[in-house]
Amino acid sequence: MTPAEKLPPLPARVAGLADLAHNLSWSWHREARALFRRLDPLLWHEKRHNAIRFLQDLEPARLERMIADPAFLAEYDAIMAWMAGERTSEATWFRHRHPGLGEATVAYFCAEFGLHNSVPIYSGGLGVLAGDHCKAASDLGVPLVGLGLFYQHGYFDQRLRLDGWQEDGDDVVDPRYVPLTPLVGTMGAPYLAVVRTFGRPVYVRGWSLQAGRVPIVLLDTNLEENHPDDRGLLSKLYGGGEDLRLRQEWILGAGGTRVLRALGYHPGAWHANEGHAAFMLLERVRELVLAGRTFDEGVAAVRGTTVFTTHTPVPAGHDTFDPDQVAECTGPVWEELGIDRERFLGLAAPADGARRFNMTVLATSLAGRINGVSERHGAVSRRMWAPLWPGRDEGTVPIGAVTNGVHLATWMANPVMALLDQHLGPGWGTRRDEAEVWEGVRTLDPAQLWLVHEELKGVLWRFIREDARRRFADNWKDATQVVGAGTLLDFNTLTIGFARRFATYKRANLLFSDPDRLHRLLTNPRRPVQLLIAGKAHPADTPGKEVLQKVYRFTHDPFYEGRVGFIEDYGMHLAHLLVQGVDLWLNLPRVPLEASGTSGMKAALNGVPQLSTLDGWWEEGFDGTNGWALPRPDPGLTPEEVDAADAERLYRLLEEEVVPMYYERDAQDIPLAWVERMRHAIRVAGARFTADRMVMEYAERYYVPALRGDPFADDPPTR
Repeated sequence: MTPAEKLPPLPARVAGLADLAHNLSWSWHREARALFRRLDPLLWHEKRHNAIRFLQDLEPARLERMIADPAFLAEYDAIMAWMAGERTSEATWFRHRHPGLGEATVAYFCAEFGLHNSVPIYSGGLGVLAGDHCKAASDLGVPLVGLGLFYQHGYFDQRLRLDGWQEDGDDVVDPRYVPLTPLVGTMGAPYLAVVRTFGRPVYVRGWSLQAGRVPIVLLDTNLEENHPDDRGLLSKLYGGGEDLRLRQEWILGAGGTRVLRALGYHPGAWHANEGHAAFMLLERVRELVLAGRTFDEGVAAVRGTTVFTTHTPVPAGHDTFDPDQVAECTGPVWEELGIDRERFLGLAAPADGARRFNMTVLATSLAGRINGVSERHGAVSRRMWAPLWPGRDEGTVPIGAVTNGVHLATWMANPVMALLDQHLGPGWGTRRDEAEVWEGVRTLDPAQLWLVHEELKGVLWRFIREDARRRFADNWKDATQVVGAGTLLDFNTLTIGFARRFATYKRANLLFSDPDRLHRLLTNPRRPVQLLIAGKAHPADTPGKEVLQKVYRFTHDPFYEGRVGFIEDYGMHLAHLLVQGVDLWLNLPRVPLEASGTSGMKAALNGVPQLSTLDGWWEEGFDGTNGWALPRPDPGLTPEEVDAADAERLYRLLEEEVVPMYYERDAQDIPLAWVERMRHAIRVAGARFTADRMVMEYAERYYVPALRGDPFADDPPTR
């Protein structure tokens, strides 16, 4: 279905609304969002800011009334001029810095993209990071094209039973309601490429999703040309077992490369964002061998143009497959590579001798530029993967680091931006990469900043009650579910937010390890505290589901007097409300298993300080003024001893410093010392942890050298 077919006919005077709705750049442009909201605020809220569904249901009479308003038309015309400029202007950071690379392209492969809640083809941090990466690339003019998979059944809708056990339902993504455009192959064919897998051809079509200047191509196999068993191969994100996951990654890498070729792309640099995309590197070696190069020459060429980013030190985060299963999936691809089966499988063989095909090892073998996602994660990765370079000193293992960042215009709330407009001047957004801009945040008026924070907290409170009311009307049957959703939480109480994937190493249950101590903390009559929690466990992660269930049960326990709330179905929409509306952000990963973590960055951009273990980005970001940190536990402790030590430090920090600071108020009822932490949270996050800084760093350190063919000195792993 084309964009024109999705929407009812629009009056000629505002026909550009259709184009605006089909490019997600509106979602991070304040004035564009405001334009949709002005058309019908209630409908905009009801449709969860889905611009296409909004225009589909907008009453024609209301639109006609707005067209009669000169002020609205002036805003519309300004947005149309901005949109045209986005498409044609070459006055971008990248063009200015690298004028000789005007025709270059960087291909960015990732298994998931989290761009907006209306396109739920993401599960969490990796996808949202990829979305922020693409948005910043668009803002900066970095010539990126994204390549991912179109999961028509999304990740999953979370529903919690009364006993707290997570049930996973489909989160269907209907092309009629999202800004996807089908791409057509040669002679009008519905597919763009063919990939053989497990002895059958699989026809692969593509959908275009536009994120500002950055096109993202999403692959799909739901075609009549395919065997019935293959039509749903890409229907579910992280669904099914190992066999399905392998097929998805083979189609992402091999099929994605062939689709880009069919669309006329000839990237000069390629970025595999996590090992899920590693088959992309193998496919490009195959292309070069078929074009006449030897296998070793092909590997050298691919290494010179490839960036590989690894995202986790957790073993479960690195996909591994049975080698025989891989050979069945790919077919005898080694013959086209000019090598034997053993050498092919050896490209992904882990150094510990396990008989597995490791996708991270495959990417490491074929990529010339490799990085982790924080300075600490880079060091952990060098230690973790050092056995691939036997005899080499750990410190010289060729794995660098680019610390993650978050897209400011996506995650900073409008009221915070408006306050910065007033304080820093309306042009601060064009200079946000300048450190001195952020130094100006030090002098933000405490009363104004606190007023903005209370406004955002009020938005979150209204959502909590709305969401509970809707769920109670739809499917909840017990009053304790309403209580558990946070409806008894008090606006004036210190509210701690904890929202992330429920993996065991993230330790969502650490704060509950001493129930009596927590009870005293939560129910203190003079200085009460309350917890607001959200997050999903991976469908296959039973231990994670068990942690979630235990935490959820605390929301029903009258012992805590209704001061613990859990909001179901965590996604980008809810994430915005939480990072903008809670008072304190809590992050408790077991060191060193948090590669980066970005939720705390998002909270900080909204003036919400973080309390965290010193892991991931917080080791770089914490400076003593912008939040709190748990000291590192003594070496040599068992995991159980580490948890106990961290819990003791956490309780003590909350009791002795954090909670008293929040409740220490001046005559205007403003917690001045707390607001000082808020100001520094914004200052540090804005200056050092935005996606703009991250993408600039990727461009300067990795993309541009690859595009120019600059040599790199590091040797490949010994395979």
